[in-house]
Amino acid sequence: MEDLVKEAYRGARVLVTGHTGFKGSWLTLWLDHLGAEVTGYALRADTTPSMFDALDVASACRTEYADVRDFECLANAIDDADPDFIFHMAAQPLVRRSYAQPLETIRTNVLGTANVLEAVRQRERPCAVVVVTSDKCYESADHPHRETDPMGGHDVYSMSKGAAELVVSSYRRSFGLRVASARAGNVIGGGDWAEDRIVPDFVRAVAEGEELLVRNPGAVRPWQHVLEPLSGYLLLGARIQRGDDVCDAWNFGPEAENECTVAELVSGLRRHCRRSPKTAATPPQSKVHEAVTLRLSIDKAKQQLGWRPRWNLAETVARTVEWYCAFYERPATVRELTLAQIGEYA
Repeated sequence: MEDLVKEAYRGARVLVTGHTGFKGSWLTLWLDHLGAEVTGYALRADTTPSMFDALDVASACRTEYADVRDFECLANAIDDADPDFIFHMAAQPLVRRSYAQPLETIRTNVLGTANVLEAVRQRERPCAVVVVTSDKCYESADHPHRETDPMGGHDVYSMSKGAAELVVSSYRRSFGLRVASARAGNVIGGGDWAEDRIVPDFVRAVAEGEELLVRNPGAVRPWQHVLEPLSGYLLLGARIQRGDDVCDAWNFGPEAENECTVAELVSGLRRHCRRSPKTAATPPQSKVHEAVTLRLSIDKAKQQLGWRPRWNLAETVARTVEWYCAFYERPATVRELTLAQIGEYA
C-alpha cells in the first residue's frame, strides 16, 4: 500500500477543497510530504487558533480562497489546477451548527458537492475524485453501518451528507465519473479547534482553566486518529487512478475493540495530559438529537482495498495529547512534530 501511494502522488497535481480545515490541513501536509503539487480551494480557516495558520500550511500548497457554492469560480480553479486527483473535503462539518444554519448546510454539503462533480464532468481531461462525507450519512440501525445501508439521518447535517452521497452515486452512474465516496468515523488528532467537539472542548478547558462540559458521556463513537481515514482517502485515490474497480462508497473507521464512550475518551485524555480541566459537568439536556451508539463496519475496506487502521485508541489519544502539548508549550516544534507523526504513521 505504501509503495502504491508514494508512486501515485509523487509529482502529481492534486486539488484539495477545504484544505484550510482540520483534516484538510493534515492532508495537504501529507501530500506535500509525498511530493505532490497541491492546490487548495477553501474559505479562510474559521477557528482561532487554526492548524492551517499556526503551521503555515499555505507554504505547502497554492491557495485560492473561495466558496464551493460558487460554481464558476470553482470550475475555473479546477481548470487552472488541471488536477490528476481531487479530494473534496469542503463542508459545513458540525451537527449542532446545522440546526442554526440549515440552508447553509444544505447549500454547502449538497450543492457544493454537485458543483465539484459538475465541474469535473465538464472538463475534457478526467481525474480521480474522492468525495469525503461522514459516518452520519446513514439512517439509524442496530448494527455497525455497512456501505449498503440506507442513507438518512435525524438532523439536517446528517441528511446533507446522505444527500451528498446520492449526488456522488448519480454522477458516477449517469456520467461515468471516476469518483468514490469516503465515510469516516469520529476523527481526533492535533490541530482541531472546532466548536462542540469533545477533544477541542477538553483542550480549551485545559488552556483556559475552565470547566469541561461533557454532552452525552455514554454515547459510543468510532474514534480514530485523523491519519487513519486520510490514509484510506490516499489509497482510494491511488486505486482509482490505477484503473481499479473501486469507484464506490467506503467506510473508514477503527477496529471494534477501539470504539468507546465519550466518558472513556475523556478519561484517556486525562491520563495522558499533565493538566486536566478542573471539573467535568454535564450541561442541561439539549434539543439537538445525538445517536447513543454509532458504529462502522470496515470489512469492505479491509477486504477489497487492503486498508486497515494502524493506531489503537491508546496510541491515538497519546499522539493527540502530544500534539496539543507541543502546540501550547513548544509552538516552534509543532510543524516538525506533525510531519514526524505523518512519517511514523506511514
